[in-house]
Amino acid sequence: MDELQKIRGTIDKLDEQIQSLINQRAKCAQDIAELKRSSGNNSVFYRPEREAEVLRKIRERNPGPLSDERIGHLFREIMSACLALEESLKVAYFGPEGTFTELAALKHFGSAIITQPYSAINEVFREVEAGSAAYGVVPIENSTEGVVSHTLDLFIHSPLKICGEILLRVHHHLLSQATDSAAIKKVVAHRQALAQCREWLDTNLPGVPREGVGSNAEAAQMARDNAELAALGSEHAAEIYGLNTLSSNIEDEPDNTTRFLVIGQQMVPPSGDDKTSLMVSAKNQAGALFNLLAPLANYERSMTRIESRPSRGGTWEYVFFIDVEGHAEDKPMQRALRALEKESALLKLLGSYPRAVL
Repeated sequence: MDELQKIRGTIDKLDEQIQSLINQRAKCAQDIAELKRSSGNNSVFYRPEREAEVLRKIRERNPGPLSDERIGHLFREIMSACLALEESLKVAYFGPEGTFTELAALKHFGSAIITQPYSAINEVFREVEAGSAAYGVVPIENSTEGVVSHTLDLFIHSPLKICGEILLRVHHHLLSQATDSAAIKKVVAHRQALAQCREWLDTNLPGVPREGVGSNAEAAQMARDNAELAALGSEHAAEIYGLNTLSSNIEDEPDNTTRFLVIGQQMVPPSGDDKTSLMVSAKNQAGALFNLLAPLANYERSMTRIESRPSRGGTWEYVFFIDVEGHAEDKPMQRALRALEKESALLKLLGSYPRAVL
């Protein structure tokens, strides 16, 4: 017991030091805000590249026993609270409350932001374009089910830039008012969630009908109001809507991950580990796609993703969405973009932003 009390005494002293240091950090954030306001240049308070650089250094010097993910989460919350002292940050997201998109927004910005759910992805774009929200968070692709085409289509005409990306490990749970899955008469969820849990549902709830709805949060609301329904959703949704978790982690792929984009109005400076997203339209000629990709290979720019979408400018005309490692301000990337512009009918820089980590 003496040894236990000694360790607890050490913890108390450390807690006091941690609290003092956090408040010192917060005071520095207030000082920075005052300097920015006094400059009178409509200063940007949230700097994605700076936060990414800080979090990267935190993970690199982390000796444990806390994991890199845990220590990163702790510092993300500290940074979020400090930023709130500088400026209240409103973030729009594809809702309603309780979706994985909300979880992605909180993972990226921390819990000290003002979140606002919207029922459609185009509404998130509209709110950010109008300046009603500083940033928006929208899904872009899932490792199991592929790209969210509606999000890509909105970039064709939107002036917004990609300011960041978020990778979120997606775990689906079977949620219901019921306490036994035998009472379930129907499973409701977003169509992608149903697809991601298809094998589990076939095995464990054979013959039970499934219905696709607008979001998993909407499904949770339905399950809250009807004990014969089960929803697929997160632990966060279970807490919000007061549902029982009948089965956990029922996704067919254990590494099921969804990628989200942070959209805003400004270009993001280099952070030291970045990606660049492009929208390119090919000329109508033989070898057009090869000619588009050749500059990236010639200047050793590694392409991480390519998707094609109808341009809506004419029948059988397409645009390509390409993700490339590196920042648009990097010299090799600048050379590649100049060469790419000569080979394309249209080249649009969607943004350069810090590369996300799980």
